[in-house]
Amino acid sequence: MSETSAQVRVIVVGAGFGGIAAAIELTEHGYDDVTVLESAAELGGTWYHNVYPGAACDVPSHFYSFSFDQRASWSRFCSPQEEILDYLREVARAHGVDRRVVTGQRVTSCAWDEGTGTWTVVAEAPDGTTTTRTADALLIATGQLDKPSYPRIEGLEDFTGPVLHSARWDTDLDLTGRRVAVIGTGATAAQLVPELAEAAAHTTVFQRSGNWFLPRRSKEYSAPVKALLAHVPGLNRVFRALLAAYLEFLTAAIRHPRTLGRVLAAWSTLFMRGQLRDPEVRRTAWPDYTFGCRRVLFSSSYLPALQRPDVTLVGDAVTAMTERGPRTADGRVHEVDVVALATGFRTTDFMFPMEVTGSGGRRLREDWADGPRAHLGMTVPGYPNLFLLYGPNTNTSGGSIVFFLEHQARYVRQALDLGRERKAALDVRPEVASSSDVTLQGRFVGTAWVACDSWYRDESGRIVANWPGYMREYADATREVEPADFRYLPVPG
Repeated sequence: MSETSAQVRVIVVGAGFGGIAAAIELTEHGYDDVTVLESAAELGGTWYHNVYPGAACDVPSHFYSFSFDQRASWSRFCSPQEEILDYLREVARAHGVDRRVVTGQRVTSCAWDEGTGTWTVVAEAPDGTTTTRTADALLIATGQLDKPSYPRIEGLEDFTGPVLHSARWDTDLDLTGRRVAVIGTGATAAQLVPELAEAAAHTTVFQRSGNWFLPRRSKEYSAPVKALLAHVPGLNRVFRALLAAYLEFLTAAIRHPRTLGRVLAAWSTLFMRGQLRDPEVRRTAWPDYTFGCRRVLFSSSYLPALQRPDVTLVGDAVTAMTERGPRTADGRVHEVDVVALATGFRTTDFMFPMEVTGSGGRRLREDWADGPRAHLGMTVPGYPNLFLLYGPNTNTSGGSIVFFLEHQARYVRQALDLGRERKAALDVRPEVASSSDVTLQGRFVGTAWVACDSWYRDESGRIVANWPGYMREYADATREVEPADFRYLPVPG
């Protein structure tokens, strides 16, 4: 690689799967000046912060991992948080990018300087001191699942006991023998509730709406299975391909709710009816929306946990919090000792409240006033050499975000190669971004995604989180950078 390429300065914001994937891709293609800024005390992103009981991934581990760094020693089909975090640490260390991560750096602002053709990045340390860095290219890999969403419950601060959010769990808090309220019944609660029920004296689950479930057993692989995966050449690759096909089928069911969607809905119905023996719990827990409109949950332990004698499922909305516990719409106060918020993330905020300023002083917050959008989820007109990883419309309801992030990292590296060759900063053409957005939004028509409200949408109802197609389609769309998609802004030197 030429000396010129080694002088390209790149700052990556975020050291989760996306930031680590980008750092590896860049450094292994000759980009030597790469710095990864991470607000937490360690790398890991989502898998560093989410340490609640039962935390795991519901995407099979052999696919929720990098294709270039496969592990034959996964302990089970869907691995727990600790194992995923260890994997990411090991990958970062093996590829030498762990030393490029600067922790305790919360990026507060990023501004494009047209005079120098560079980005100025300001970060704040835990003690309040700030550091300013300059880069030729900026990659924001904060993703969609980094900022906890706290429910708007009147009087939440009045509760006298501990209030925990699942994404900021206090591992020192002993819940043995205590009465626990769980507010929220999404993917996190599906993992959290069965674990809490084992420890707490009583667990009360407050549900806003039911969910569609498919089975997921998390038993550890047997010794023979581990031996096969570890020692049979090519078996991991075959297993990964089969998993990809299975996950693409789930996407197909969401894209075609009247045909394939009904097949999976029937499977889900049979599974849920088999698990929900209590008619009252079944009535409360049953979803009232189209299969696939919201995230389909995978668990074989959550629905049985709801029917334990020491677990109560409440379908009435929480209207306020009192000193003693939640008050529901029926006027009842549910007395508890601890409140656990399993209310997810502010998925449509992306990198905000970080201030991002582009050409001519334009602000990303204002440009996205009508909803976040980016060409292929990565580039925004007016923000040269800025690339987003896990940006708008790159979430997946039936696949692995790690797959998307790998392809995004490669695309970004190709874009920087192109800019280096032309000695210019790349700025995606407005007409390209606009056209791709129209096409993308049009693909949601007729799918299950538009059949109800969900966290995939912003306040206007526009779907801003999800990719509307298959993983293979995103891979094809990002396989090679199209030079005609960009304007080229000469940079000094």
